[in-house]
Amino acid sequence: MAYCYLVIAIMAEVTATFCLTLSNGFTRVGPSCVTVVGYGVAFYALSLALRVIPTGVAYAIWSGIGTVLITLVCRVVLGQKLDLAAIAGMALIVCGVLVMNLLSGAGQHG
Repeated sequence: MAYCYLVIAIMAEVTATFCLTLSNGFTRVGPSCVTVVGYGVAFYALSLALRVIPTGVAYAIWSGIGTVLITLVCRVVLGQKLDLAAIAGMALIVCGVLVMNLLSGAGQHG
């Protein structure tokens, strides 16, 4: 269940960050409200995930996957450009998360 909370935290954070872009410095009410609520949901869900998943592992997954997802959302929705270095960096982030979860025992609670 902890990883379900982590997925919720990631999706809420990505949604909030995307709406932060749309809020135009908190001058647009709708996106601003989604941003505030989204970050609240993200941190609450992350706190529930941290009951089981070690903090370093959860944060690495949350921030790494969140970074990749928000970059992809902004690329698709807003047409923001990615160069080869950005793509390579995101691939390394994904590889790092996979190594932590598949090859390391750090993600297991004791």
